[in-house]
Amino acid sequence: MPDPLLTAPDVRRLADALGTRPTKQLGQNFVIDPNTVRRLVRTAGVGVDDVVVEVGPGLGSLTLGLLDVAARVVAVEVDPVLAGQLPATVAERLPARADRLEVVLQDALHLTGVPGPPPTAFVANLPYNVAVPVLLRLLEHLPSLRTGLVMVQAEVADRLAAPPGSRTYGVPSVKAAWYADVRRAGAVGRTVFWPAPHVDSGLVAFTRREPPAGDRAATFAVVDAAFAQRRKTLRAALAGWAGSPAAAEARLRAAGVDPGLRGEQLGVEDFARLAATPAT
Repeated sequence: MPDPLLTAPDVRRLADALGTRPTKQLGQNFVIDPNTVRRLVRTAGVGVDDVVVEVGPGLGSLTLGLLDVAARVVAVEVDPVLAGQLPATVAERLPARADRLEVVLQDALHLTGVPGPPPTAFVANLPYNVAVPVLLRLLEHLPSLRTGLVMVQAEVADRLAAPPGSRTYGVPSVKAAWYADVRRAGAVGRTVFWPAPHVDSGLVAFTRREPPAGDRAATFAVVDAAFAQRRKTLRAALAGWAGSPAAAEARLRAAGVDPGLRGEQLGVEDFARLAATPAT
């Protein structure tokens, strides 16, 4: 049986037939290397029972690799031309698995659910310009997701997986940690994409965990406030959130947090505890 995965000539031939080109506006960089697709599927650990959500399937490079092993793939694509072509590409190259694909024409930034059985895994080559909000939205709105692997800009990968106290730790790190244990899972060079981006890419893996005790929206509000002025101490940075520097200090001390610390020194549990501490 011929290899169903798309090679670089296959990707360009498909694009020419559709009269389309990757656009910077949509953050499109198509994967043109079958070995990279195999690596992504293997690293994601997708199995025969998984229902996988993929965002931004493009011309179907990763989709074909996922369909080869998963029970079902729901591909969310905002580009109507690409969304319309994807079922035909799968039917041609992987006909025995074509009935396992469902294409959803939608902007993932507005996604609130997907059709069919609850998805168990999220695997995607995410557009650089929306990677963090898309990941956080799917973690919020698809609670059945247990595991995932996303390919993003290397700098974004560092931020998502950063631990407290590190230079790259910030809002994406804390918010992702609310939902899951997040870790770096490898690096990806530029030549596996068309067009080749000007930056390197990284793999980020996650495993869902129970969130901290507390309210997510309230916790995220504290996180946003703490990092809006990340060079300031929490006493100063949270003054607006609490009502005044003195009120911020009182709530910080009541939560067992040193007011002289900065936001990057707190873990997600610290922020959740602080958000749940009542004003005095």
